[in-house]
Amino acid sequence: MKSSMRAFCLGVALHVLGLAAASGVAAEADTRALDEQIQSIKQDVVALNRDLFVLEEELLFPANTQVAVFLSMDVGEFFALDTVELRLDDKQVSKYLYTPREAEALLKGGVQRLYLGNLRTGEHELVALFTGKGPNGQDYSRGAQLKFEKAVSAKYLELRISDQQRKAQPEFQIKDWE
Repeated sequence: MKSSMRAFCLGVALHVLGLAAASGVAAEADTRALDEQIQSIKQDVVALNRDLFVLEEELLFPANTQVAVFLSMDVGEFFALDTVELRLDDKQVSKYLYTPREAEALLKGGVQRLYLGNLRTGEHELVALFTGKGPNGQDYSRGAQLKFEKAVSAKYLELRISDQQRKAQPEFQIKDWE
């Protein structure tokens, strides 16, 4: 009787081990399927987030009232940029402090969007104040201004810092992209 009981217990144990091994294989397959579903959901969330961002920009900044201001630099031999402050119609709309890495990126051809906002049609004035290190490493502060007409379409303005070789000075301009 003891041997048959042992055989029965051994049979039950082997059966349980077999079920555990089978469930382990099934659990591993379920885990892989779950991982694939999670990755698919993540991709859907990223795509949805991108679409929502585009819709939000269109809603907050419709093309007929939109004004965007960009900054670019050329060479940088006579000026090392620290900060840029933007004033639109005598109201500060942006102020940005640059790290050396960001200034270097601009010198390598990068363009930064400094400001995106809404503006009614009509005449406006943009003033940009630049601070940094000028020729011979001295503190340098300059400004540029532009009076422009905002029409029904979007308005794009570029602040451009470039070196003026014959004067050995930096030049600050605001360009209207019509």
